[in-house]
Amino acid sequence: MTKPSSHGVFIVAFLLLTSLSELVYGQAAKPATFRAITIVTEPSASVWIDGVGWGKTDKAGRMEIKTVSAGAHSLRVRANGFKEKTVPLTALQKGEISIALVKTTDEAELAFQEGERMAFSDREKAVEAYQKAIKLRPNYPDAYLALARVQTEMQDTEDALESILAARKLRPGFAEAAAVEGRIHKENGEEAKAIAAFKRAIAEGKGFQPEAYAGLGLLYKEKAEGAGASGDFEAEDANFAEAAKNLKMSLRQLSGAPDTVVIYQLLGLIYEREKKYAEAIALYEEFLRIFPNSSEATAVRSFITQIKKNMADTPN
Repeated sequence: MTKPSSHGVFIVAFLLLTSLSELVYGQAAKPATFRAITIVTEPSASVWIDGVGWGKTDKAGRMEIKTVSAGAHSLRVRANGFKEKTVPLTALQKGEISIALVKTTDEAELAFQEGERMAFSDREKAVEAYQKAIKLRPNYPDAYLALARVQTEMQDTEDALESILAARKLRPGFAEAAAVEGRIHKENGEEAKAIAAFKRAIAEGKGFQPEAYAGLGLLYKEKAEGAGASGDFEAEDANFAEAAKNLKMSLRQLSGAPDTVVIYQLLGLIYEREKKYAEAIALYEEFLRIFPNSSEATAVRSFITQIKKNMADTPN
């Protein structure tokens, strides 16, 4: 399985369906209540549901999402050269959902889009584009947040914190900004501040903030590994349990979005380290049901085979 990699969007750096088995969640399994939708819009448009990225539409401007959870959601679409649009996704909507985008001449928005394009290939140019967007539109919290993400990737954490402060000043209660703040504090080794920021993000998101849950999960995973290396096995177990709890929440809220793959890797490693083989198998089997054609699928199948062998070789 590939190692989780850094990404301009934190969830990819950290980053399940709500019906995982009783072994995984410690709860009675409930029937899945998902629905499928197909977004129809511009080609290569980015799509988010409740702030969770699902990637881009195809050349025909279509994207099928099969694991939309029950209830109402917020659907956001952005394409280069078009004005971003957010629409409600009602609890009853399913099937095709057409979203017509309007061309934009807003220089600030176009500069922001340029920053988004450059964030994955040339971070310095991305910073310049975001700064241009902010200069053109000083009241642009999303540009400040995007700038902070890139600055964090460049290890410019001091400027990143300033960008986050500006974003939160412009948009009080900005849960996503608090999650990124948590990541910055974590990068700086300020554990208590990181935990406080992640928890604030969850509170501001009214309990929904998969990025913050993933951040907490990774933080506690690293604490567990540090405790184990120093011989404090009680602290190791306690921190692994806390890591698993937070990563499972992130998986639930991501509902099978592409970034879920990273969270599966982290949680699977924890279960294997804890020798919770049944939980690991359930998790990996769920992964294969959601991502049967993933490049990781072959490796995950081999993990299941090896775990079963370990279980057979372990004395009762």
